[in-house]
Amino acid sequence: MDWLQLGKIWQLRPARPVGQVDFIGGSYLAATPQVSYRRLLEDLSNSGLVINAWAYVPGFDHQSQAREAWKDFRNARKKLEEHYGPMPMPLRLGHSLGCKLQLLAPDGGRNCCGLVALSFNNFQAGRSIPLLGEIAPLLGVETEFSPSPSETLRLISRHYQQERNLVIRFSRDQLDQSDALLQALERRQRPQNQTEVLQLPGDHLTPASAGVRRSVLGDWADDPKRVGIIHQLTEVIRSWSA
Repeated sequence: MDWLQLGKIWQLRPARPVGQVDFIGGSYLAATPQVSYRRLLEDLSNSGLVINAWAYVPGFDHQSQAREAWKDFRNARKKLEEHYGPMPMPLRLGHSLGCKLQLLAPDGGRNCCGLVALSFNNFQAGRSIPLLGEIAPLLGVETEFSPSPSETLRLISRHYQQERNLVIRFSRDQLDQSDALLQALERRQRPQNQTEVLQLPGDHLTPASAGVRRSVLGDWADDPKRVGIIHQLTEVIRSWSA
């Protein structure tokens, strides 16, 4: 099974697809999702899911990047349907900052079958980029992500439409802000809200770290416990999306 690059989308096509996943990774791991998240994404593909993974370097305008990702996913799905014919609506999957970008998609989550949010993160720019917090005051400038963390949660509460959401957090994750996301989803008071929460063992890098080590050092470098968690995570996502 080989990765196919379509612009900023890295696509993985199983022989007999039964569904598809639109994935956005977190921070700078997402520059090469086919490497950084290889174990997770290839495991999902082995269960019959086409993977569309968006490659990007984080900027300050997260709203613009969310629109760009949404357009790239849409184009990739069109090419996929030219090859396979009609496909089911995609499952959206995000890790860390990738969750925020998925939640800011211009369609409000309507054109998918649900969202799986891994380790939702919505920090201010100064915390996400420590050096920025030190330099900006010296230069007399204020630099913040757009939308800001508080505005992001407000937008989710007011405009996000998808009712099927699985919020996954890891037990040793010091960067997780899933509670704030859950509150934003609940404030919308959607009558058919089907948001679920799941906690798994691991830390903020659990979805990515096994794939990074495997790609750089080979299969022997994988920590069996982390590999087991990845397999567990894959099964959860696959079962929930079915």
